[in-house]
Amino acid sequence: MTRHLNDARGRLRSRILGWAMLALASAGLCLTGLPSRAGGGDDHTHATAPVAVATQGVPRIALQSDLYEVVGTLQDLRLTLHVDQTDDNEPVINATVTVTLGDVPVNATPTPGGTYVVASSRLAEPGPVDVVVSISAPAGDDLLIGSLAIPGLEGDAVTQALSGHDHGSIVDRAREAVAPLHRGQTWVLGIFAAGLGLGLLLRSRRARPVALVTAGILVLVTTGFAFAHGGEDHDHDAPVAVPGTNTPQRMPDGAVFVPKPSQRILEVRTTVAKPATVEAATRLIGKVIPDPNRGGLVQSIGGGRVIAPPSGMPQLGQAVRKGDVLAHVERPIIQADQAIVVEKVGEIEQMIGLAEAKLARAKRLVATGAGTTISVSDLEIELEGMRSRRAAVSDIRTTPETLTSPADGVIASSRVVAGQVVQGQDILFQVVDPKNLWVEALAFETLPPLPEDATALTVEGITLKLSPKGVSRALQQQATVVQFAVIDPPANLRVGQPVTVLSRTGASATGIVLPRNAVVRSGNGEAMIWRHVEPERFEPRPVRIEPLDATRLIVRAGVAEGDRVVVRGADLINQIR
Repeated sequence: MTRHLNDARGRLRSRILGWAMLALASAGLCLTGLPSRAGGGDDHTHATAPVAVATQGVPRIALQSDLYEVVGTLQDLRLTLHVDQTDDNEPVINATVTVTLGDVPVNATPTPGGTYVVASSRLAEPGPVDVVVSISAPAGDDLLIGSLAIPGLEGDAVTQALSGHDHGSIVDRAREAVAPLHRGQTWVLGIFAAGLGLGLLLRSRRARPVALVTAGILVLVTTGFAFAHGGEDHDHDAPVAVPGTNTPQRMPDGAVFVPKPSQRILEVRTTVAKPATVEAATRLIGKVIPDPNRGGLVQSIGGGRVIAPPSGMPQLGQAVRKGDVLAHVERPIIQADQAIVVEKVGEIEQMIGLAEAKLARAKRLVATGAGTTISVSDLEIELEGMRSRRAAVSDIRTTPETLTSPADGVIASSRVVAGQVVQGQDILFQVVDPKNLWVEALAFETLPPLPEDATALTVEGITLKLSPKGVSRALQQQATVVQFAVIDPPANLRVGQPVTVLSRTGASATGIVLPRNAVVRSGNGEAMIWRHVEPERFEPRPVRIEPLDATRLIVRAGVAEGDRVVVRGADLINQIR
């Protein structure tokens, strides 16, 4: 009797203790929803670093050697290769390209667009694959080795492939489940696990093995995570984003990503920087002027009203010959002067009438034998002079001034229209020979002897070859005037157009010589060049430059020997945003 009573009392105490443990675990579970303070030393302000999934974007491979650059893009199970020369970025068209994918060699097929296409069943197998590109071209043979990540994994498989862990175990899955919790919440969850295990242990003997295993796993996971979490360093380095599309774009560090197809369209070309010693040059500001011996100005001496010739007023750009009539100018005569002219003409006509009467009488006397032929001749000469005087006085009132072309050429400027009243010495027309033009420049420093091969550069970037003509001995605006003849001037060169004259000084200068097209301006106006650092990556570099001639300049700082500098298409790369 007593024995049965004691057993009943023990079972009752076990159940009460079990229910108490379950209540304690339930309370702990409720506490896990409350906010708790992060573990000491933790930095929880960072965001989860993005993971680049292999199936996003365009998978690509970039290889580079001393001879060639190879960029391959994988689309529709076809690997398209762009092969360029490393030094100048010139596309390699006529080459034999063999690609080995893993252990499978495939001959690449050239396309009319200058690329090489590889088709293989190996490109349908997801995962990384070793790629060996063998190139045989006139520039030399080369072998490039790399790896291509072929997409195709998704979901948990992608995560497992990227992290390298096996997430199939119960412990790892449990750790992933509690990973978002803070340190205090994981401790409470551990208390809950311990209470749950003790409660099941005390309630039933059959559940003791399951309770022990479950509680052990939860305690190990939560406490292990808590300790590990407390000492973590949360300053994770995010992976560098590699553009996965064929669209040019500006990178966060200021560099520019230009895919190979875009480089082909922009015709991007590079050169390897090499130092050289050249003759320095000085820069002069000048303008285009006409050859003084092959043109001239058309002016009126006395002024008056402009009258168009029978062929009409000359037009701008019209070709003319020396002596061609360009316009007439009717002389202005005031009212008083007109009265004097009329009076003078009347006097001359009266004298002519008297002379004609004397001549008639003299001729009659000669016919009768009473006169001489000498008197008749004198009267005829006197009469002819009077008639000439009358014609000269009449021309002052009626004959306009004729303006003609001073030389062969074209009408460069015209400042009059028919009927316009002009003053004396006004410039009405300018005749210029477009095949004979000069450049006049101002030098504010002492000039060395002028070389025979000076050059000039227009605002549009046109290069002019110059031949020196002379240097003034008198200063103009505190500067020395220097004149050059333009050798074979272009058809679009205009008189008065500003130019920059570059004349060699005779002194030597050491630096890296680059074409002017290689230097562009940054947003703040600073001179810079673009370095080709990777097959599809370009970086800006500020430089210090000096002029050399109309087409070249010297880089004194900012470019190192061996750098690949963009010499064509730099202005287009500079516009990519």
